[in-house]
Amino acid sequence: MTAPTPTVSIVAEIEDRLDRVVTAAMPALSRAQVRRLIEAGRVQVEGVTTSKSSTAISPGTHIEVDQPDLPDLDTAAAELPLTILYEDEETLVLDKPAGMIVHPREGLHEVTLINIVRARYPEVRVIDSTDRGGVVHRLDRDTSGVIVFAKSEASQYALKEQWRLREVSKQYLAIVEGNPDPREGEIDAPLGPDPADPRRRAIVEHGQSARSAYRVLEQYGDEAALCLVRIYTGRTHQIRVHMAAVGHPVLGDFLYGSESKEIARQALHAWRLAFTLASNGARREFVAPVPSDLRDAVLALRARHNTKPATEIGPLT
Repeated sequence: MTAPTPTVSIVAEIEDRLDRVVTAAMPALSRAQVRRLIEAGRVQVEGVTTSKSSTAISPGTHIEVDQPDLPDLDTAAAELPLTILYEDEETLVLDKPAGMIVHPREGLHEVTLINIVRARYPEVRVIDSTDRGGVVHRLDRDTSGVIVFAKSEASQYALKEQWRLREVSKQYLAIVEGNPDPREGEIDAPLGPDPADPRRRAIVEHGQSARSAYRVLEQYGDEAALCLVRIYTGRTHQIRVHMAAVGHPVLGDFLYGSESKEIARQALHAWRLAFTLASNGARREFVAPVPSDLRDAVLALRARHNTKPATEIGPLT
C-alpha cells in the first residue's frame, strides 16, 4: 500500500494571490516551484483543489500543499553552471541569473549561488564557520547581474570594507513604470522593515540611510522608461522601494508595483560594478550583459513606442 503524500498546512496571514501566500509560508520553495505545484493540482484551498495561481486568498484561509520532493543540494549545485566575468586567486566576479538566491537562509531548501560557488571552489568552505563564507554583498532573487565573491578570508574582509566605506561604484539598469519627471533625480530616504508587511521594506523615519540616483536613458511614451540607477548605499530592496516611492515602480515588481506582460520578474539588472581588486590593488569595472528577458522587454517597448536606442546600451539585438 502506497503511503499518503505528506502535506503542509497553511493558514493565510495576508490577503493576496494563492501563489504568493504559499511562497511566503514555504520559503524552501521558489514562486515558480509553487506555481508548478498549483498547476499540477497539488494545492487545496479550504479542501478544494485549485489549479489557478491567481486565486484570491483572504486572511484565515486554510490551504493544504503536497510536500514536494526536495533535491540533494550538494549534488544539484555541482551540476549547475557559473557565468564567470573575472577571477583571480582572491576574487570571483559572476553574472548572477535572475531567480537564484545568493546564500541560504532558515527554512530554505534550494540551491543558492554560494552552493554552486562552493561546489566549484571548495576552499571557500573554510573561510568562516557560517553559511555565508565568501559572500561579499547580495542581490535580490529576481535581480540579475554582476556579483562578487571572495576566495579567501583576507579578500572577503578587504572587499567588504570597500562596500562598508561606499567605495564601490554600482550601476543598475531598471525599466520603471510611467514617465519620470524630472528625467534625472536623486532619492535620499531612509529604509527599514515595512510595519504593515514583513516581506517588504519601506521609507521609515528612523531607518538606515539610503541614497539612489536615476537618469532616464529611454522613454516609452507614458508607459515605461529605461533608467540608469546608481546606488550609493546597499539596502535591501533599495532601488525597488525608492523608485516606487517617487511613483515609478520597477516594471514587473509585484511586491512594490504590479506584474507586467513584458517580463516575468522585476526588470532590474546589476549592470556595472567597479571596485578595487584584493589581489593587486587595481581598480576594475565589470559589466554583465543585458539578459534575454530584459532585452526582449526593452525591444518590445522600443518597437511599440518607436523609441531610438540609447547610445549607452545600443541596439541589444
